[in-house]
Amino acid sequence: MRTFDSFGHQIYLVGGCVRNAVLNRPLSDIDLASDALPERAMEIASEAGFKIIPTGLEHGTITAVANEVAFEITTFRRDVATDGRHAEVVFSEDVKQDALRRDFTMNALYCDAKGRVVDPLGGLKDARDGVVRFIGNPDDRIQEDYLRILRFFRFTAWYGDPALGLHQNGLAACAAAAQNLDRISKERIGSELLKTLAAKDPAPAMAAMQASTVLGVILPGADTKSLPLLVHLDSEYPPDPLRRLALIGGQDLKENLRLSKVQDTQIKLLRSSLQTPLPELAFRHGVQFALNAALIQATVLEQPISASLDSVLTTAASQVFPLKAADLMPNFQGPALGEVLRVAETYWIKTGFQLSAQDLADWCRNGGAKDAD
Repeated sequence: MRTFDSFGHQIYLVGGCVRNAVLNRPLSDIDLASDALPERAMEIASEAGFKIIPTGLEHGTITAVANEVAFEITTFRRDVATDGRHAEVVFSEDVKQDALRRDFTMNALYCDAKGRVVDPLGGLKDARDGVVRFIGNPDDRIQEDYLRILRFFRFTAWYGDPALGLHQNGLAACAAAAQNLDRISKERIGSELLKTLAAKDPAPAMAAMQASTVLGVILPGADTKSLPLLVHLDSEYPPDPLRRLALIGGQDLKENLRLSKVQDTQIKLLRSSLQTPLPELAFRHGVQFALNAALIQATVLEQPISASLDSVLTTAASQVFPLKAADLMPNFQGPALGEVLRVAETYWIKTGFQLSAQDLADWCRNGGAKDAD
């Protein structure tokens, strides 16, 4: 930033990093905006010794690498045409014009190298008050990019004040434009929904998403009515969006949200494990999976979480099945041997992991495996 200042150009930190800094929240990506045209920005950064990557020159963005950290620098822009997903832009020298093309007032915050916040649109007060407000006319902002419908709910979940509820004009605009979400890729939809569910308490925003028909458009069959209870029960644990998604359900999650194979398998397994004892889940799938299942089970059954849950799951996950194939030979051979081992393992789990290899071998030879099966 000092380098750009020295060449007489405006340059600001912009967007999420400024918003989170004023809210004392953790920062992730640090983006910058400048009045320098892309080619000039490349010249300045190169002259200062930074590695330059022409990330998106047509959109005014270059990437400067400093100490192996990448920083995007984007020229001030204003939109001249949009199609609901992509915008045609022209470059500008006016920071306010750049602010006007952003989505929410709290994201239109800029900060100079001396730490002074530039707030062209009143976003600082909105950020501090927990108001997620579209810039200007919400209908216009949404028509510029329909993904902003989902971003409205995500930012409300993360930054909105629950006591205020959702901004009514924004909510109405999202509901009115919900059917246009089919123009957005399912990968982007899935990413936004998972980010929303990763908030500390996404229940109010998700309930509003369902009431406004937005959730039904992107994930038919999903139901958020039990989500507040799950959020209450899992408040002592790190938020897990897949746990919450497994609870609200929906049709063909993998296809509608473009989930990975691993994510889809975990959700299907969670939803099919409601009747499985928790120690068995911990032993077979690990503590975290069993914890997720326990929280979903407690939500569905409307029961509290046991104070000893963590200890029970940790103990179960650490167990090692003592019986080996050699312990049962030659009494059992081939496919029958594998089946007896499977039944014996289930029996060992049900009896609290207490039986020794000898106990289990005797049980199998005495017909226990056959009787249990």
